[in-house]
Amino acid sequence: MNRIITVGREFGSGGREFGRRLAEILGIAYYDQEIIMEIVNQTKFSEQYVRNIIEQKPAISFPIHAGRTFNMIGNTMVEQSRMVYQKQCKVIREMAEKSDCVIVGRCADYILREMRPYRIFLYAEMESKIKRCRINEPEHENLTDKELQRKIKEVDKQRARYYEFYTGQVWGVRINYDLCINSTNWTVKESAEAVARFFMDHYKE
Repeated sequence: MNRIITVGREFGSGGREFGRRLAEILGIAYYDQEIIMEIVNQTKFSEQYVRNIIEQKPAISFPIHAGRTFNMIGNTMVEQSRMVYQKQCKVIREMAEKSDCVIVGRCADYILREMRPYRIFLYAEMESKIKRCRINEPEHENLTDKELQRKIKEVDKQRARYYEFYTGQVWGVRINYDLCINSTNWTVKESAEAVARFFMDHYKE
């Protein structure tokens, strides 16, 4: 069976960089944005539409009881969200079956549960997350610390709702993971190297 590592993460905890570095050190495949692009290839949806759906719980932004037209539109939106999730499951399983790999986010720990992946979750204190977001902040964004904190909380809330909707489990709770890493006082590079050493020792012949 392939060696599979899944990485869940709070926004600003460095999870994406951690997963990429870990895969590079171990010399195995890394999947993140590639999942979105493969879903786009397998559906009629645009890349932006898929990105808007991924990691957000299906929701209706208007009262569906207002009439039959609203109800039909609402049902279509939910069905499309479910279809994208089903495609996501298919793509993630196909990637995991190809070779050893690191997969970031997108309920991969749950989707691949029968393949017994090593499940990692990264989190950090808010001050650390704000600092890390500042480093990677787009030039045009220019958010205040208060606005950035609000954004971080909202992204994490969306991720939690999405995860819980499709898995029935609580996002970020330690019982659902094999290793939880507080990246507040450690660089992502240090954390990735430490975990990589564990895996290299564990799988040593």
